[in-house]
Parts: sequence; C-alpha cells; structure tokens
Amino acid sequence: MTRSASAPPTSLPASDEALLAGAAAPAIRALLLDIEGTTTPVDFVLKTLFPFAAARVEQFLREHSESPETKEIIADLRQTWSGAAAAGAPVWMETTPDEKLSSAAAYVRWLIARDSKISPLKALQGKIWEAGFREGQLQGEVYPDVGPAFARWRAQGRRIAIFSSGSVLAQRLLFAHSTAGDLSASLDAYFDTTTGPKREAASYQKIATALALEPREILFVSDVAAELDAAAAARMHTALSLRPGTPLPERPAHGAIDSFEQLFPPAAGR
Repeated sequence: MTRSASAPPTSLPASDEALLAGAAAPAIRALLLDIEGTTTPVDFVLKTLFPFAAARVEQFLREHSESPETKEIIADLRQTWSGAAAAGAPVWMETTPDEKLSSAAAYVRWLIARDSKISPLKALQGKIWEAGFREGQLQGEVYPDVGPAFARWRAQGRRIAIFSSGSVLAQRLLFAHSTAGDLSASLDAYFDTTTGPKREAASYQKIATALALEPREILFVSDVAAELDAAAAARMHTALSLRPGTPLPERPAHGAIDSFEQLFPPAAGR
C-alpha cells in the first residue's frame, strides 16, 4: 500500500510531538536527512539522474581514462565485478584498453539498472552528474517544503546534514543547483556510504561524532525503515518520511511525517 497525494497527513506519535514542539524542542540540535523520498522525489533519481549517467558513462570513461581517479574507480569496479558475475553481470574483458573501458561501462549500466549502492559506482555517477549540473542540463529537484524548512530550522539554530548513498559530490551538486535555488549555505555536512552502510548503527555513531553531538541530539529523517532502525539503535531520534508514493509499513516502528512543515514549525522555536 502506498500513500497518495490526496491521503490525509500522518503525524508523529504524541511522545514525539512533545519532542518536536514546545519546551522539549531544544533537545534536537541537528537534523540528518536522507535524499530520495525525503528531500527529493524518488522518480527524479530513477528517471532523470540514473538515465543521464547511464547514457554518458562510456564517453566519460574514455575522455578521462588517463585520470588517476578514473583508473582507481575502474579498478574498484573490476574488484566488485568478481562477486557480481554470478548474479548475471555482463562479461568483463580487458585484453585491450578499449575492451576494458567498454566492459566497465557495460557493468556500470548493469549496476545502475539495479540501483546498486556500491561506492565506486556512486563516485562515478557523481562525476558524470557534475558536468550536467554545471552546464545547466540537470537541476536538483526538491519538494516545495524543503527550502522553507531549511530556512526555518537554521533560524531556530538547528544544524542540517545529509546522509545519502549518493556520493558527497552528488549531494553537493543537487542542493547547490536545486529547484529551490542554491541551498548549500543551509547545510553543515554531507555523508555518504564511505562513512558506512546506511543500515548499520555504527554509521550513525560516526556521524554524531563528526558533528560533535550526542546521537540523542540528532533527528534522522528517511523513507527507509531499516535505516531508521539503525539510527535508533545508535540512539538518534527518527521520523519516517511518507512522501506521496512511499509504501506504508504494516507495523510502523517510527513516527511518520508527510511534510517538513510538521518538523519544528515556527511555534516550536528553539
């Protein structure tokens, strides 16, 4: 079951309502946000960013084949391919440099089609998207409530950070070239899977340390329950993002919101 745009809004349980408003509001000093399904429609990633990278990956690899960074990415991809071959990954041939580049590109397209989260893929996608953003071919889509919420939370003295499977470069590009304008000044930090998997509590503990905050001072917002479970295990507060089209969990273990307007509204203050 998914929630449609016309469905009634959901809200946090009473215990969390108390946390996010009134006298308890200062308990949260930072918000840690997922991107897909939280700040940005999933369709933008799946139907715009992924096809953009898939269509340009081979050209990018050939144009940057002598770059040490590109060589490292290709080597990392080749290493992950060894474990993916049994799952149906395309054959990797490298008798010649041309074969190697073609094989790497084909493997990348295979990974993109499966929404793989491996770090070398995310690093490569970020580099391909960089040109698109800087040349005006791409614009980062964010929900209409994102810009006002960022401004409100900053005015309340709260910090904002991002934790996404997309590379830090891709995150920076999306928010610097967003449909709400340049939002980068509102963001204090960016974290990707080089920090750790999004479904492991240790990753959230590392993020809290990097932000110089206690986990209990951070609210993590995501549309993926398993990520929220990991954040909660690290003692962060959590909120499930139920944007239109997001599947409704059968047994929700986290308070849910369908708009950033529900998080620290103006009356909540600091």
